Amino acid sequence: MRSGEPTAKPNVLFLLVDDLGWTDVGCFGSSFYETPAIDELAAGGLRFTNAYAACPVCSPTRASLMTGKYPQRFGITDYISPTRGNQPEKWKRETPLLPASYADRLPHDEVTLAETFRAEGYATFFAGKWHLGPEGWWPEDQGFDVNRGGITRGGPYGGEKYFSPYGNPRLADGPRGEHLPDRLARETIAFIAEHKERPWLAFLSFYSVHTPLMARIDLREKYERKPVRDTGPRWGVEGERKLRLVQDHAVYAGMVEAMDQAVGTVLGALTTLGLANETIVVFTSDNGGLSTSEGHPTSNLPLRAGKGWLYEGGVREPTIVRWPGVTTPGAVTDAVVTSPDFLPTLLEACGLPAPDGIGGSGGIGATDGVSFVPVLRGRDFARGPVFWHYPHYGNQGGSPGAAVRDGDLKLVVFFDPGSEGRAELYDLTADVAEEHDLAAERTQDVARLRSRLDAWLTEVGARYPSPR
Repeated sequence: MRSGEPTAKPNVLFLLVDDLGWTDVGCFGSSFYETPAIDELAAGGLRFTNAYAACPVCSPTRASLMTGKYPQRFGITDYISPTRGNQPEKWKRETPLLPASYADRLPHDEVTLAETFRAEGYATFFAGKWHLGPEGWWPEDQGFDVNRGGITRGGPYGGEKYFSPYGNPRLADGPRGEHLPDRLARETIAFIAEHKERPWLAFLSFYSVHTPLMARIDLREKYERKPVRDTGPRWGVEGERKLRLVQDHAVYAGMVEAMDQAVGTVLGALTTLGLANETIVVFTSDNGGLSTSEGHPTSNLPLRAGKGWLYEGGVREPTIVRWPGVTTPGAVTDAVVTSPDFLPTLLEACGLPAPDGIGGSGGIGATDGVSFVPVLRGRDFARGPVFWHYPHYGNQGGSPGAAVRDGDLKLVVFFDPGSEGRAELYDLTADVAEEHDLAAERTQDVARLRSRLDAWLTEVGARYPSPR
């Protein structure tokens, strides 16, 4: 391959971080967390300022990334609980409605990213958090040749959690005290080195920076000593929840930096192995940063709320794509993209055929993924509306609802009795913080977007909460 030209059949390194907020890395605005490796990746690739997760919680977004579809099509609409505690038949909270029931595994008949790449001769690898069903529905059952750590659980809850021994049936324990992010990075590098003579897909899905909040001692102490530049108020309120407004949580900062170091380790190995110019690198998150619950470790300002909410803080993600010879180093785009778009984008970029029902840049399957290869090539791109549907009460305070963004406008509709059908309308270009509800004064826009949202909900077979 000549310098400056994309390779014909590139490798793919997909870096997915758990619960990472939109402003949790330096190149997206953090002045407290230090992320030099991710910042360097952005300097060499294309940074997306309007990239979205398919859901404000993890499992649905992960299912969407794997299938190129909105997860409502196969019923995964909430995080998958092995105890079924968030299913309506076991619901304990005193809420106005019972949450919708949801599918608790990614169906085998869905064609996954890994299955598609493997069918075209790629070696496939998964490391880290899976959270898409019980044993029998783990990565090795969904197209990945190798699985290092992907199991039923949504966090590192076995053994010593983020430190070895891990108590993970798909990740052998390392030396006592070994740190999980570094271990997953080294497992990824070992796979890449072993398969460097053939094309490969490596999906490094960090457990970081999900709870439990645990950091290496050296990094925690570093951030305990670090001055906080933000002098604004530390706490606010979202709904009935306390909301963190300042990024100053030393443990969480240590978790972010450890994840960044692991990213740097893998990217450095690509260079050492001579594969950097032959590899597309994707970096993104599965939902917004955790700001209203479970330790309130981060702030998503200027975005509203965080994980578990349909506001921007719950669904807008820091996203970077580096495609050597194609993306302009250091470029920034405001193109709107969302989780199901990654599968058709990567297939088109690698010259691979799309399975039936998955959209390419021609827009096949209008409500599912659309390839944003034109954006990567610096061309115009009109993705069309993006949708969300979360018929659950989030652990973080959010309530059941649905939303659509079309152009600059975003409509959020709530399902709770008393607020049922209540809609809020925001102009995200003028009001990214979603402070000014325009619904009362722009009724025609509300009606237009509500009609579009309702049609989409019907098309995907959306499930709804029910009366108690």
